[in-house]
Amino acid sequence: MTVFLGLGIAGIVLLALSLIFDGILEGLFGGVLDGLFDGLLSLPVIAGFISMFGFGGAIMLGTTGLGGGVATGVGVAAGVLAGWLTWRFSRALMRDQTDATPRGTDLVGTAGSVVTAIPADGYGEVLLRLGGQPVKLAAKSAVPVARGAEIWVEASLSSTSVAVRPVER
Repeated sequence: MTVFLGLGIAGIVLLALSLIFDGILEGLFGGVLDGLFDGLLSLPVIAGFISMFGFGGAIMLGTTGLGGGVATGVGVAAGVLAGWLTWRFSRALMRDQTDATPRGTDLVGTAGSVVTAIPADGYGEVLLRLGGQPVKLAAKSAVPVARGAEIWVEASLSSTSVAVRPVER
C-alpha cells in the first residue's frame, strides 16, 4: 500500500513540476523524439500515468484485499487510461486556435461617432468598435464634422488615427 501511495504522490509532484519543466523530456534527447510519439512521452502524460497507477493500485489494494498482483494490474490500467486522456486533452488544447488579432485596416468601412469635433483638414476624435470593443482614435476629415455626428471610416492612417467622412442621410 505504501509503495502505491508513494507512486501516486510522486506522480502529483511530477505533474506540478511539469507546469514548470514541460518539454524537458523532448529537449533531453536533442529533438530525436520530435514527432516520434506525438507527445506520448511528455512530462504531463508520464505524470498522469504514474499518479493514477499509484492511486488506482492503492484503492484496489485497500478496498478489496485481492493482493498486489491484481492491484498492480488495475493500477496499470488506470494509469494507461489517465495517460491517454492527458495526451488527448493536451493535443486538443494545442490545436485550439484563436481568432486573428484585429488590425487597424479592419476599421475601414465601419461606422462610428465623433467624440471631439473634427476641423477641416485637422484632427478630432472618434469612437469606433474594433473586435466588439469600443476604441477611441484620432480622426482626420477633409470637411469639418461636428461632435456627435455619425462617420464612416475611409482609411487607416496609422495605428492610432483614421481618415473619416460624415454620413449623410
